[in-house]
Amino acid sequence: MEQRPIIAFDFASKQEIEKFLTHFPLDEKLFVKIGMELFYQEGPAIVKFLRLQGHDIFLDLKLHDIPNTVQKAMRGIAKMGVKITNVHAAGGIEMMQAAKQGLIEGTKENQNVPELIAVTQLTSTSEGQMHEDQLISVSLEESVLHYAKCTEKAGLNGVVCSAHEVKKIHEATNNDFICLTPGIRPQGASVGDQKRVMTPEKARKIGSNYIVVGRPITQAEDPYQSYLQIKKEWNGEA
Repeated sequence: MEQRPIIAFDFASKQEIEKFLTHFPLDEKLFVKIGMELFYQEGPAIVKFLRLQGHDIFLDLKLHDIPNTVQKAMRGIAKMGVKITNVHAAGGIEMMQAAKQGLIEGTKENQNVPELIAVTQLTSTSEGQMHEDQLISVSLEESVLHYAKCTEKAGLNGVVCSAHEVKKIHEATNNDFICLTPGIRPQGASVGDQKRVMTPEKARKIGSNYIVVGRPITQAEDPYQSYLQIKKEWNGEA
């Protein structure tokens, strides 16, 4: 089955999305990421708008709060019918378990429970920043693997991680454990504010289950052609 790269909809408004979607055929069903910037401006209505057009949603809000609060929030997220959502693994095993329970409680009958993944370390975080800002003394890789194991123990579907960490995460967890990798850039593209990046082809070869691509598609002169090229690379067809 052909896999779709997840397009990061890092837009400020519905109007910007509508303009962007004019570059795509109406029957092209996308997999898109809605993050904080867009969700906090447009709210659940933007999820409904995109779902009604047949697009799948990764709701990237990175919840991190006390377990009870996260559980109740996830009940509401489940009702939106998103495909994937996430929390911060730093919130702890109890919080992650509460998040999963909230999704189960909020999912409508005859619908699939959204996949729940946890952020390990942001791909914008360097090892030096982790040591200095978070006072974590182990290596970045050790921190990521620890968070991945906690995520698995909590019963979540997988993690958000750099593609550079995918191989070792798969080795340390079960066969069905998902690695969703942002920071994907085609060969020669600008790195931007990401510190740990990889091409779609390399991400496929090392075992990423999902990839997220933003500016190389959303800011391209021809977004649709850029999307098709990245999808080909992701599926090993380029």
